[in-house]
Amino acid sequence: MYNILIVDDEEKIRDLISKYAKYEGHSTTEAGDGMEAVLKCREQQFDVVIMDIMMPELDGFSACREIRTFSDVPIIMLSARGEEYDRINGFEVGIDDYVVKPFSPKELMLRIDAIIKRYNAGKKTAVTQSQQEPQHDVKSFAGGGIKIDLTARIVYIDDKRIEMTPKEYDLLFYFLRNTNIALTREKLLNEVWGYDYFGDDRTLDTHVKLLRKSLGKYSNSIVTLRGVGYRFDPEK
Repeated sequence: MYNILIVDDEEKIRDLISKYAKYEGHSTTEAGDGMEAVLKCREQQFDVVIMDIMMPELDGFSACREIRTFSDVPIIMLSARGEEYDRINGFEVGIDDYVVKPFSPKELMLRIDAIIKRYNAGKKTAVTQSQQEPQHDVKSFAGGGIKIDLTARIVYIDDKRIEMTPKEYDLLFYFLRNTNIALTREKLLNEVWGYDYFGDDRTLDTHVKLLRKSLGKYSNSIVTLRGVGYRFDPEK
């Protein structure tokens, strides 16, 4: 059973999600705006937050950005619009998934389950690795103007440290571990996102675009393979 925070200024949307969540055996808490959502996240622990974008007091993007200063709780963002700008902005502030209204409540429940399983699996993997790997055993990469400490999750571009979203780090590190290997879209989604992705696969393209932006003049290292997926080539 999950403890879900539902954030939307439309009561009927909150009621709809809450109804399906409770039917699945989950408990729910509701908030009518972004400010209330931030306060509730400070007061108690949630397994996942479902957050609308357009809300009074504090919009979804700003609320997510504030929550990320003290919590890594998975966040699914809801939007009446499906523009790429909104997707990119959402992923930049640290959301985990993006759902466009109108949406299928059943699919939303499946996404919640998948995201939480991935989140918990990631934590278990991190703990296992920290127990198995000695602290001095640092995995790193250096090529051209790119230097990366995979263990510390630190990236330098031309000796300048850059900050990326958690999923950008995950995607980049997976590329590094599979340098010069053609990776299908399905493979990337399954391995990096950790589940069989059943939604809009533009999520992958959006994160690749964000990662290329972070890599700056080395963005060509991520090669698009039309009809297949991507390949990481540090010599590009």
